[in-house]
Order: sequence, then structure tokens, then C-alpha cells
Amino acid sequence: MRDLDEATSFLGEWGPFQKTIFFLLSASIIPNGFTGLSAVFLAAIPEHRCLVPSTANLSEAWRNVSIPRQLEDGAESKCRRYKLDILSNYSAQGLIPGLDVEVGGIEQEKCLDGWVYSKDLYQSTIVTEWNLVCENDWKAPFPTSLFFVGVLIGSFISGQMSDRFGRKKVLFATMAVQTGFSLIQVFSTSWEMFTVLFLIVGMGQISNYVAAFILGAEILGKSVRIIFSTLGVCIFYAIGYMLLPLFAYFIRDWRMLLVALTVPGLFCIPLWWVIPESPRWLISQGRFEEAETIIRKAAKKNGITPPDIIFNITELQDLKDQSNKAHTFFDLIKTRNICIITFLSILVWMIISVGYFGLSLNTPNLHGDPYVNCFLSAIIEVPAYVIAWLLLRNFPRRYATSSTLFLGGVVLLFIQLVPEELHILSIVLVMLGKFGVTAAFAMVYVYTAELYPTVVRNMGVGASSMASRLGSILSPYFVYLGAYDQYLPFILMGSLTVLVGIFTLFLPETHGRPLPDTIEDMLRVKRFKYQAGRRLSREDNGNPKILSNTEL
Repeated sequence: MRDLDEATSFLGEWGPFQKTIFFLLSASIIPNGFTGLSAVFLAAIPEHRCLVPSTANLSEAWRNVSIPRQLEDGAESKCRRYKLDILSNYSAQGLIPGLDVEVGGIEQEKCLDGWVYSKDLYQSTIVTEWNLVCENDWKAPFPTSLFFVGVLIGSFISGQMSDRFGRKKVLFATMAVQTGFSLIQVFSTSWEMFTVLFLIVGMGQISNYVAAFILGAEILGKSVRIIFSTLGVCIFYAIGYMLLPLFAYFIRDWRMLLVALTVPGLFCIPLWWVIPESPRWLISQGRFEEAETIIRKAAKKNGITPPDIIFNITELQDLKDQSNKAHTFFDLIKTRNICIITFLSILVWMIISVGYFGLSLNTPNLHGDPYVNCFLSAIIEVPAYVIAWLLLRNFPRRYATSSTLFLGGVVLLFIQLVPEELHILSIVLVMLGKFGVTAAFAMVYVYTAELYPTVVRNMGVGASSMASRLGSILSPYFVYLGAYDQYLPFILMGSLTVLVGIFTLFLPETHGRPLPDTIEDMLRVKRFKYQAGRRLSREDNGNPKILSNTEL
């Protein structure tokens, strides 16, 4: 029996219909680049110190020394001040600080009247709005972590929703959730309200990304799918990410910035009348006439006359039956072989996600202008995706993925060795690390899909994707550790990235091999050697040949 690709091969691979679907679905990802990393500026922490109110009865000399200096760097303390009643008493007596009174011995207190925030970079952020500093500094990264919790929840339910309600409906419904709740966020009256809404935005953000990814993969032909999944979806995400610091540079107030980042989502509304439902999904639901109508419209747009009969009744029923075969997550640990592959895939995805989002969210903490650093972090993704595409086409999967992870991890470990005055070199190493991790992130999608057999491929990629969300939840707190030691985040992320680069070498090689259809067909893990079940190859004369395990 023919599969859907074979039955619709008359459409061609790259006609006007496919180009329209490719670019419109890719363009729908641009707002995800805004939303996914908007916390870089929405939750930025400006320079701050304790507020000394104007009502405090202090002379100018005592006011100038009211904030203690930190021993390690001599900078003003961010969370302590000298007790104002003591300073006021000394000021009233006409005593001079440093001459009549040793300032360092005066008792200190918390910032009882709030903080003064520098406005050199940001007019306002959620940190300045709700004073998320000092004893409340854990609250600054928490909305970002909860956003990724929403992404985790969305990853879990989006596949099931799109299987039940259709790819197109879920795509536009979740884009509406992302855009609508982002607008509601603008009117947040408390940190708690902002945080809960951010969780809901995260659910919509990943769900529409996954729906667009699946819809494109199911509509586009075989030769275009790998380009769509790397150069298409990923680069358009990077375009949104690159526009983020541009918006933030000109709009320094967090509420107005959030409005500006949300409005582009409204331009996706007209796409409802252009992007069709997935014919594959319609067939799986028994809606054969609708699927055939879409295929005939595609043929018309491509200027091709379709055959009178695209499918016969037997083919349609077989396609539906194949789509409806039931499998569960227990199949991912059914045998020792698939269990090891699942464990390694989950570990690799989780650590790559920690590195990717940790480096992305850490750009405000680097030396230099945070807007420039964020733009560099975004633009480095474009060559990373191009390299990922080239490596996927020409090199073994495990060596390509492992080498980019080694590159990313090793350069992050070198950052601690760079002298303080060589700030530019530190930034170059961070961007090189981001390049390696991003390229690995792009390749691991394709690699994981090739590792799993057809019967559980969606579940295998879904489980790995959920693991990556756990990594993204942890990533803001990797950045948070930089408040205690500026090199600690890079040491942790670099070490873990090198470690999973080693683990990747234990995965089977899939490059140039046919995709497995059943669990028994999967390539097998055995140290650095791989075995497989009975697989088809081709002899020199083109006739089929059965390969044994020893031949493989």
C-alpha cells in the first residue's frame, strides 16, 4: 500500500503551495522568540541601594556615608544601610563622619524605606515595580521558572490536544492564549498575578510552537521537512529573538515593552484563512473528503492537474488504522535497549536546555551593554542552525552532536581563566558556547526522532522535550548563582555540557540508515558498537538484501 507521501507525490516538493506553508508557519514562530526570552528585560535587575528618605534629619556629609561599603569590591551595599536614628543623632551633634566618628562601627539595618534604582538602563522592570531584591531576590527568577513550568505542561498536553482537535485549531487557539494572556499581564497589579499569568503564557507559547512544527512536518514533503525543522522554524524563532533587544532598547518601561512584544501576535489572525488543516490528521479521523479537498486545492495552487482518484478506499482505511494504533509511554521502557536510549535522550535534552536558556537569560550579567549582548546571543543562533543543517546532511549524528556539545562546554569552562580586563574575550567565549549548545539543540530534535521507531516516535520526542522543559525550569536559578560567584554558572553549565557530550557517544548512529518502524527494528546500544535486527539494504545491483547483525 502507498503511504501519504507517495500518494501525493504528484504535488511536487517545492511548489507555491509548499512555499506558502513553509514561510507562513515559520513566520508564526516569530512571536515565540519575543515571549520565550522576554524575561531578560522584563525581569532585569538594575543597580540599586537602600533608600535614605528626604525626611531623615541628616547633614550632607552623613547622608553621603549612610550606605555601607562591601569589603570584597568596595561598592555600596545593595541591601543594608547604617541605622538612620544613630546617624541623625550624630548629625544633630555636629559630629563629622570619619573624623569624629568611625563610620564602619555603626550598627546597620535593612532597607526599611525601600530602594533607589538606577535608571541608566531600565526605566522600570518587574523587579523595580515590586522590589524583588535582597531577601526577595529569589522572586526575580521565579516567574521565568514558572513560565517554563507552563511550557512543560503545554508540552505534555499539546500533542494530545492536536491529536484530538486538529493541528490547525490548536495552533490558532494557543496563539490566542499566548497573545491574550500577555496583554492581560500588562495590567498585573502584583508579582503573584504576573507570575500566574506568565505560567499560562508559557503553556500557549510551546503549544503553538509544537502545533506549527507538526503541521508543517505533516504537510510538507520529505525533502523539505528537515529544512523546515532547522532553517525554517529555528531561524524564524531566532529572528524574533533578535528583535527582542531592539524593542527593549527603545522601550525601557516593562509594561509598554510587553505591549509592543505582544501586538505582533495579532498579525497571525489572517493566517487562519490561508493555512489548511493537516491532511494526515483528517485521514486519521476518517474525514477523507476534507483531506482530498485540501490536496486538490494544493494541486491547483501549484498549477498541477491531480489524478481523478488520489486514494482508493482500501488505502484510506489502512492509513486511518495505522494512525490509530495505540501505544503508551511504557513502550519507551519496554526493553533494555529502548530504556537506555530513553534515559540518555532525556539526560541530553535536559542538560542542553539548561545550557541554552541559562546562557540566553544570563546576557544582562555579562560585561558591556545588555542590549548588544542579547542581540549577539540571538544572532549567533543563525549560523548555529545553518551549521546544524549541514552537519545533519553530511556527518554521523552522534559525532556531530557530541562535537558541538564539547565545543560549547569546553569554551564555557575556559571563561574562568580569562583575566578580568579582557571583557571582550569573555563575551566571545560565551557566544561561542551558545553557538555550540544551539547547534546541538537543533540537531537533537532530528537525531531523537531517528532513534525511536515509528510506533512510539512522537512519544519518544515528546518525553525528551518534556525533559528539556525541566532543564529550562532550572536554568534561571543557574543564572541566579552568578550573584554569589560570577563564574559558577559557566562552570556548572560547561561541566554538564561536556558530560552529556560524552554520553551522546553511547547512542546508536542513525545517519544513512532507514528509520525503524518497530521496537525490534531499533539500533541497539552496546558500548560504542551497535547492533540491529533484520534490516533492508541494497546490493550494488539495486536488489534488496537482508543484513545480519554482524554485517551491520
